[in-house]
Amino acid sequence: MATKAVSDAAAATREAEPLSTNLCWLLSRASFTLTTELMAQLERIGLSPRTHQVLIAAADGGRTQSDLVRAVGLDKTTMVVTVDELEQAGLAERRPSPTDRRARVIELTPAGRRKLREADAIIHLVHEDVLSTLPASDRETFLDALATLVGGRLAEPAATTQPVRRRARRGR
Repeated sequence: MATKAVSDAAAATREAEPLSTNLCWLLSRASFTLTTELMAQLERIGLSPRTHQVLIAAADGGRTQSDLVRAVGLDKTTMVVTVDELEQAGLAERRPSPTDRRARVIELTPAGRRKLREADAIIHLVHEDVLSTLPASDRETFLDALATLVGGRLAEPAATTQPVRRRARRGR
């Protein structure tokens, strides 16, 4: 089955040959495919890429849901649903903020910290596997360049009359 998926992906890439120099398409395709692979791997331990990202952002403690919205880049409604999922799984809990009685701070439970370590190990293996397709000398350069784009020129979306919709995820 994995072989069919690989051949289907290769066929799709060949069909998109005219797009092979289109930066937006390349980044979108890489993001979608990597996220799908991470979803498949994280599902085995009861997480999704989204819940994993929230666990990472909440791991240092002291962040409110609003802080997590800004850190992860989710909308408020999706963040509420995600924190609800993490609470129901016993991985995180909402606690009163010591500085703002209206706010709740999201804290990982011990089970949440264990799950985060487990997820991080899985993600590390997937990232290593993906990056292994690049020559060793190019890996750090690639990641540095991507981080520069995301931290600089592509840090914030441009204002538009019709916001770009993110591809809907199925399942979670």
